[in-house]
Amino acid sequence: MTNSQLNCLKLYFLEASPNDVDLYAVLGLSRNASKAEVKKAYHKAALSSHPDKVGESERAAAEIKFKSVSKAYEILSDDDKRELYDARGLSAFEAGNRGGMDADVDLEDLLAQMFGMGGGMGGMNGGGPRPPGPRKPSRGEDEEHPYNVTLEELYKGKTTKFASKKNVICSLCKGRGGKEKSKPRECVACQGRGMQQGLKSVGPGLVTQETVICRSCKGTGSIYRDKDRCKKCKGERVVEEKKVLEIYIPRGSKEGDKIVLEGEADQLPDQEPGSIIFNLVEAEHSTFRRAGPDLSAEVHVNLSEALCGFSRTLIKHLDGRGIHVKHPQNSGNGPLQPRSVIKVPGEGMPYKKSELRGDLYLIVNVDFPDSTWLKQDHRIEKLKELLPKPEDTIHAETVDEVEYVENANIDSFGAGNEGDQWEDEDEEDGGQPQCAQQ
Repeated sequence: MTNSQLNCLKLYFLEASPNDVDLYAVLGLSRNASKAEVKKAYHKAALSSHPDKVGESERAAAEIKFKSVSKAYEILSDDDKRELYDARGLSAFEAGNRGGMDADVDLEDLLAQMFGMGGGMGGMNGGGPRPPGPRKPSRGEDEEHPYNVTLEELYKGKTTKFASKKNVICSLCKGRGGKEKSKPRECVACQGRGMQQGLKSVGPGLVTQETVICRSCKGTGSIYRDKDRCKKCKGERVVEEKKVLEIYIPRGSKEGDKIVLEGEADQLPDQEPGSIIFNLVEAEHSTFRRAGPDLSAEVHVNLSEALCGFSRTLIKHLDGRGIHVKHPQNSGNGPLQPRSVIKVPGEGMPYKKSELRGDLYLIVNVDFPDSTWLKQDHRIEKLKELLPKPEDTIHAETVDEVEYVENANIDSFGAGNEGDQWEDEDEEDGGQPQCAQQ
């Protein structure tokens, strides 16, 4: 294979950016690809690029491609290595800062074979290695917060404003951290890498090594002298700013929905800012219960209404409207029974981005009059005449009239003792049970 052909191959893998190897592009993946997608893409790419599958004239190119595919899969299939790669790029795996790679792998040599980034491949843009310092992720971290909402707010929707503090890029130094024309020096603490090895506690008396951002340079790999630092941000590259943000919660939202404010998280130089994400947490309601788009609530009618029908407002809805129900005595289903359910179509929760609504289910509790209402004998006699007669008495050979306890609690059901254990009288006297004589 000619030098020109190899350079074309390198450009194919590097997507025209020779100093910034993209392992996701090597496997043809997006940066948010799942682990299963990484594995599937690797098997497909490895099968098509295996050196044993091509002729002698194409073997050199196939070996480069196969090595690049294998190395991309080794990093992207491991959660820890992938996180480190996303944060710092391949510089995180350079000699002395391998982040967990095998000790016998010379990544610089491998990159030279794969992409011509140094040494013997001849190079694009001079073939030199990429400059020291960490590779920055293209996007900053998101900030997630819980946001408590009432069922009324979810029913009607809500727009609210709040004051927020966040870091923004310094307008004076444009995020450099130093004065114009001044040059930073390499950070001594991390030797220009922007990352350091630290210890993390994983249990009582147990620690593990992890790679962390350098505290001295905050991941930049370089530091300005005190006299050269920006007067506004003091070398921090960002300053704190107050901003009024607005949250819009669409009607019909539910617990677990996310309200995303794109690009409103802290800013960092050379990065697209992340988002502020609010996770909705629904407060329990005193009257209504929600299940998907439907609502349920318990209502009360008296005995007269249950028997004779009614026409009145049973409940106040989440938007303040009264829900009027007309239930005539001759509705066809007879008197309302305790715990009957009345369904009101279209009075449930609204669907998001739609005029449709769920249904409202009213669970009916029948309130009986108190004991003072029946103290007059003539009322009792009139009720006996109006109400259905009791069923025939149950006939049994032996009938016991028993005493009973009113207003008992069903929670005590099954909680009683099983009774005293049978004891042998002879054992109480200290003797031994005897067998009867035949």
